[in-house]
Amino acid sequence: MTDAILVLNGGSSSLKFAVFQRGDELHLLVRGGVSSIGLRPRLHVAPAATTPALDRSLGEQPISIGKAFEAVASYLADRDLLRRVRRVGHRIVHGGREFARATLLDERTLDALRRLEPLAPIHQAINLELVDLANRLLPGAVQVGCFDTAFHATQPELARLYGLPHELSQQGIVSYGFHGLSYSHIASELHNRYGAAAGGRTIVAHLGSGASLCAMKAGVSHATTMGFSTLDGLVMSTRCGAIDPGVLLHLLQDRKLSSDELTDLLYERSGLLGVSGISGDMQILLASKDPAAKRAVDLFVYRVGREIGSLAAAIGGLDTLVFTAGIGEHAPVIRQRICETTGWLGVALDHELNAKSEELVSTPDSPVNVLVIPADEERAVAAEVLDFDTIPRAR
Repeated sequence: MTDAILVLNGGSSSLKFAVFQRGDELHLLVRGGVSSIGLRPRLHVAPAATTPALDRSLGEQPISIGKAFEAVASYLADRDLLRRVRRVGHRIVHGGREFARATLLDERTLDALRRLEPLAPIHQAINLELVDLANRLLPGAVQVGCFDTAFHATQPELARLYGLPHELSQQGIVSYGFHGLSYSHIASELHNRYGAAAGGRTIVAHLGSGASLCAMKAGVSHATTMGFSTLDGLVMSTRCGAIDPGVLLHLLQDRKLSSDELTDLLYERSGLLGVSGISGDMQILLASKDPAAKRAVDLFVYRVGREIGSLAAAIGGLDTLVFTAGIGEHAPVIRQRICETTGWLGVALDHELNAKSEELVSTPDSPVNVLVIPADEERAVAAEVLDFDTIPRAR
């Protein structure tokens, strides 16, 4: 029976998984996830050719990422998939400067990745815990790390530098960029659609609970809104996005916040949730008549529009605009409003196509192609794992 690749994609409130059959091309066998881990967890499985849909409660109490992993493993074992797994691909948020491609997760690598936990406090520890859990459950499988930061390693030096003393840059205080696996998948899809040009000068809007933009030329990253950490750039569900460093100094020095309190404020109590005081969920805010909800949505759209202008300047114009991830794929009104802010770049939206969330949602005469492409970080990880046998192992 053909070997399989298990992909694990852990976040602060969810665990996504997928199993692909190995071969010349990847064939999806099953895809699903455990959602609302910190509230009322549920196991979801998407319908596939050989797999019926599933939506099952895992109880009324929060669970750990370990319990979520157990639920996934049990589901796969019941369907005789677990024993076929020979490779496990892990989405790991931060690879630092050392890891710019898929890497064998041996102890030396894991030690280096643990040292990066302060740079991605929400995700890195969860990602590495899943590596440990998978190692214990599948000791004979090869564990491969695929990094969200790796896609941005192509960016020019000026896109990565901050205005800090050079020695700090040499020590790793630079812009890394994130959501790279999502952008890698979009670049692959654009290559399939447009060939080697991959959409030309492209800006991809990965808009979900975490949100960022990436400017590409021919499918290669040239600039992005997230930088040293996943806090930077756009206003997000509960994260603040770009902020004057003087505000942070004020909160530490004058308001006397501790580092833990500041971390909680910036990562968990800001963004759409903080501005609205209602929710960090875009759909809830769009349905609300509260002026505070409108203010949060307006700020989100304003910041995305402003950053698209900045990235267009960085790549000398715009040929293609892509929306992806939860908000990008499922909120036509947000796409419409963002496109209205970018009309000066030549963006012209077909409102009927946009309302239906078709793949191509721009008008026939629009100088900029506007696309809606579903995010698929799991397939991007599996593709890197599939190529792993041809990649020299880290030593």
